[in-house]
Amino acid sequence: MTTTPTPRIAIVGAGPGGLTCARILQRNGIDATIYDLASGPEDRNQGGTLDLHEEDGQAALKEAGLLEEFTRLARPEGQEMRQFDAADATIRFHHHPTEEQFSAPEIDRGQLRDLLLNSLTPGTVHWGRTLKSVEGPDGGPRRLHFTDGSVVEADLVIGADGAW
Repeated sequence: MTTTPTPRIAIVGAGPGGLTCARILQRNGIDATIYDLASGPEDRNQGGTLDLHEEDGQAALKEAGLLEEFTRLARPEGQEMRQFDAADATIRFHHHPTEEQFSAPEIDRGQLRDLLLNSLTPGTVHWGRTLKSVEGPDGGPRRLHFTDGSVVEADLVIGADGAW
């Protein structure tokens, strides 16, 4: 019987994409480690809200086994908008969402991050790890060099670092 070695998977970025990727991998029995430059989960404000569509964000959360909890936290009414007159507080504009807009409910970024972080095996995310470079031969392994001087080897590197 031949055994296949367990791949070493490094995910760079602990945003929604990286956290969801790690959750799906773990749910399928595959370990992954996330490296993020933030010093911890409370390092910075996560910003406003995201609306997750059925065909992508919600599909990923379903694969991650988190769709039901997402649905409990999300706000489909987040698509409704009102604009008031500053002088007398009368409504100048009121947008009622269509049925299609209810299929993309909003969730606070912080709530989504907490949902994803709490679903991972403890120790999955390594905080305070700023990636400096990645090197290695085409066939691997890759070496991730961090600004603190540490080096990690991985068989697969997944870039999920948002703006970068």
